[in-house]
Amino acid sequence: MKEYIKEPNSRFIKLRCPKCKNEQIMFGKTATKVKCLVCDKILAIPTGGKSRIKAQILEILE
Repeated sequence: MKEYIKEPNSRFIKLRCPKCKNEQIMFGKTATKVKCLVCDKILAIPTGGKSRIKAQILEILE
């Protein structure tokens, strides 16, 4: 009998801030607003599930 292990549906995402071009990594399902660490611009807003991203996505990390 085989046992199946469910894989996670969420990933880490590498973003680039549109204002200062800082690169930052965030979790795909955030519970709070994600701000740029350099210029304090909001990069992602929580929606109850996956976040609404307001920055350029560079890479989705596995």
